[in-house]
Amino acid sequence: RKMRIATLAVATLNQWAMDFEGNLKRTKESIRVAKKKGAHYRLGPELEIPGYSCEDHFLEQDTFQHCWECLADILADNELHGILIDLGMPVLHNTVRYNARIFVLDGQVVLVRPKMVLADDGNYRENRFFVGWERSRGLEEYVLPSVVRAVNGQKKCPIGFAALQLNDTVLASEVCEELFVSNSPSIELCLDGVEIIANGSGSHHALRKLNSRIDLIRGISSKCGAVYMYANHRGCDGNRLYFDGCSMIALNDRFLTQSKQFGMTDVEVAVATVNLDEVRSFRTFTTSLNMAAAKSKRIPRVEVDLNIVDETVHHPELTKPIQPFLHDPMEEIARGPACWLWDYLRRCGMRGFFIPLSGGADSSSVTAIVGSMCQMIVKEVENGNEQVLADVRRITRGGEDYVPTDARELCKRILFTCYMGTKNSSVDTRDRAIQLAKEVGCTHYSVNIDKMVAAVEETFADMTGMKPKFSAHGGSFGENIALQNIQARLRMVFSYMQAQLLPWVEGGVGSLLVLSSGNVDEALRGYLTKYDCSSGDLNPIGAISKVDLKAFLHWGATNLGYPSLADVLRAPPTAELVPIESGEVQLDEVEMGMTYEELGIFGRLRKLHRCGPVSMFRSLVEEWKHTMSVEKVAEKVKHFFKYYSINRHKMTTITPSYHAENYSPDDNRFDLRQFLYNISWPWQFRAIDNLVEQFKQKQN
Repeated sequence: RKMRIATLAVATLNQWAMDFEGNLKRTKESIRVAKKKGAHYRLGPELEIPGYSCEDHFLEQDTFQHCWECLADILADNELHGILIDLGMPVLHNTVRYNARIFVLDGQVVLVRPKMVLADDGNYRENRFFVGWERSRGLEEYVLPSVVRAVNGQKKCPIGFAALQLNDTVLASEVCEELFVSNSPSIELCLDGVEIIANGSGSHHALRKLNSRIDLIRGISSKCGAVYMYANHRGCDGNRLYFDGCSMIALNDRFLTQSKQFGMTDVEVAVATVNLDEVRSFRTFTTSLNMAAAKSKRIPRVEVDLNIVDETVHHPELTKPIQPFLHDPMEEIARGPACWLWDYLRRCGMRGFFIPLSGGADSSSVTAIVGSMCQMIVKEVENGNEQVLADVRRITRGGEDYVPTDARELCKRILFTCYMGTKNSSVDTRDRAIQLAKEVGCTHYSVNIDKMVAAVEETFADMTGMKPKFSAHGGSFGENIALQNIQARLRMVFSYMQAQLLPWVEGGVGSLLVLSSGNVDEALRGYLTKYDCSSGDLNPIGAISKVDLKAFLHWGATNLGYPSLADVLRAPPTAELVPIESGEVQLDEVEMGMTYEELGIFGRLRKLHRCGPVSMFRSLVEEWKHTMSVEKVAEKVKHFFKYYSINRHKMTTITPSYHAENYSPDDNRFDLRQFLYNISWPWQFRAIDNLVEQFKQKQN
């Protein structure tokens, strides 16, 4: 008997929500590439036809109609016949909305498989748009729309949780979130003889997250024996998330192929040639697995007249196992936000980016990330990526002969920075900004904005007859804060003027996107001025911790070729908003009353561990018992919650940020909490005080 050798394909696509024209083009290209590589089955990502992030557009009838129109185009294309196609789109069945997989073969719809377990936490709100399919319903008839009937005459197809019985194997779906739940369908599918499990997914990037996805896939395929196929989006399809690719195929406990996690290729198809007999051998060898399979429930089958096994005498060479590739977290910071920014820039029609470069850690990190983006673009062009080259020419207005060969030269065209100093700024921060700009290659300006600040102060004095003073000059706390804030806010106002006019100054046209540079910890604590340079169009580091950013600066000094980042790292973080002659050193951690490391701990306990003030105090008393008294722990917890609640309103206007950290306080989508608090937290803080007394009595 010949070995059952099959070639399978997983497609990684950079789709764009509601871009039906582009999405259809990329989907069809991936099918052609899969066929060209010899695959008999092609798996695509979740909701690939409309794009995953349509959100409330999924409530519109037009979205469903346009998806079926795209599918009809695929059905009518004879070039796409001869391969089993598995793609994602929403369907309406008996007036209920479902997130579904659509199986297509030779111009016919074979099965509609609705998603059963919906993602509804963190960044996801699938229950707002869809209903999970109840597996107890079995298979039902789905009435196909007229646009499909007009193409192939097909009126109905099955819908429900089922496996495809091919002529030589059994194949079934597990859709994204279903992999992550405790009772994932893959176990049930394996026990009922399904040999190929296909997961069309929409999974976003977060720092250090990929290894958990790999572990889940390895766990399923090694525990039950299976070919596990995983296809994911890659790119920014219209919101804060960056889908990070890494489509994979695993056989039993081994990985055979993996697409890139970060990249600028719109369509990437990875294939693996597998011996399906290895699945059968694995399962029959394990007695306990056999016994469980004998008792398992029967899953409905849909018969498909397709031979997925290669029938030729000389079958393709089997794909050899690989080790899954994991980027260093610092490399994730360099590449993930860079690709997110590139997708946004090339799709929004703007001319480039503007960064208010202060010479501090945050704005320097953002500048380095854009520099990394330019390095990646140049490499893509060198590797023959025609789409990237076309996008670069369009954005830079470089003409048909322009080919970027140097990242610094490209950066000069699309990144503009400005150091906006005042009499309170130091020469050191100005020089660091200038040096980093030279290393990155961007177009850089330095300007003193004291005239602008003085004009606002004088206008206020004319209106009120009062002239505010810094505390160093005898002013009150309120005066001191107001004078600091006006400097910060004027930088934001002037940034937008520069973003609109600097391309014109340089002899070009168009406007720039303003990049803001507040990190996740400062947003959590509220250590920023509302409508200062934390405000902008996009923020690539808004969900990255200060601790990680410091490590990134150290990494980037060597690995990105920007050595001045090491000087930025050595400098103490300071806002430079108070008079230098006063001798006051304005250090971030002193003003906040907590370190950045402590802020990261508070953030994770608040969000990831769902701790209120009392629960957080209990946790930290144990964690810090060898380094801090219970009174000090109580003081720090109260201090954090006081300023978190005072400043929570700032999150309602925070700049859209690249989602990289799961304790992000982003109020708009991810961290849904009120923004008006009783900042004294009387009940909670009194409970903490009582606990402190109890601990002291135990110690005595």
